[in-house]
Amino acid sequence: MLPTVVLQVPQWQGSSVEDARLLSLGAGRLASLLTSGEPPAEPSAEPPTKPSVRALRVPVPDTAGTERDGVRALDVLTTVAARTRAALGECGTATVVTVGGDCGVEMEPVSAALKRHGDGLTVVWFDAHGDLNTPGSSPSHAFHGMVLRTLLGEGHPDLVPPRALHPRQVVLAGVRALDPAELAYATGAGLTRLTVPELTADPGVLVPAVAAAGGTAVYIHIDLDVLDPQEFGSLSYPEAGGLSVAALRDAVRALTARFPLAGLGITEYAPRREEDEAVLASLVPALLADAAAG
Repeated sequence: MLPTVVLQVPQWQGSSVEDARLLSLGAGRLASLLTSGEPPAEPSAEPPTKPSVRALRVPVPDTAGTERDGVRALDVLTTVAARTRAALGECGTATVVTVGGDCGVEMEPVSAALKRHGDGLTVVWFDAHGDLNTPGSSPSHAFHGMVLRTLLGEGHPDLVPPRALHPRQVVLAGVRALDPAELAYATGAGLTRLTVPELTADPGVLVPAVAAAGGTAVYIHIDLDVLDPQEFGSLSYPEAGGLSVAALRDAVRALTARFPLAGLGITEYAPRREEDEAVLASLVPALLADAAAG
């Protein structure tokens, strides 16, 4: 198995739901599924006894933070981003699996992957939502709905990365709930978008999409709300008509069998139903195993 770092970022302040703190709990549970119960260390701590999988935890302030310039909790978000960036600096050449927390935790891991792989990176965004708002267009001002647009170079200046993704480097997978401003941007920018019916009929359809984008390595973002809420309901923003658990795993397996994995992010687990933890206990370690086998 390739060396892997499971980076736990229990940030919840990027969400706007009343029980957003559940996302912090979800991050811990996801991390435990990937590390066989190995307790996560703070950055700079000694690695665990099993060298193949190392666990790191980014400290997140226990405060709701302050909204500024159309972004909720901007002060917390910038603090966590800096701490995540520092933790990533300790990961070396290991494959990083980031577990959140809200989708905003993906800012620094995707930026690090882009720095490493450059124009050869393709980001596959498994999500019910586009996360393509800006501080000016977002109805909620919650950053988890802006993160991808920020990675594409448009967002709050304190969060926009030094190097932005090009629209051709992004593939939307399973996205089915776009605000009008997001839809206008996705259409105008020419973002590749594969629907739930397309992915269900052929999970391998992502492979030619990534190849057509010039991808030589793939970063896979998974917001668990890409799943159908009838199969998995521990979500803050469920959207009907999502992927089945089997279709998601098949799609990820197809990608990692063809392209080197530049990173994996799993986010937005809000533990509410006991049966959903059993779903993740089957799915999450399998995703990591498939990636390692690829």
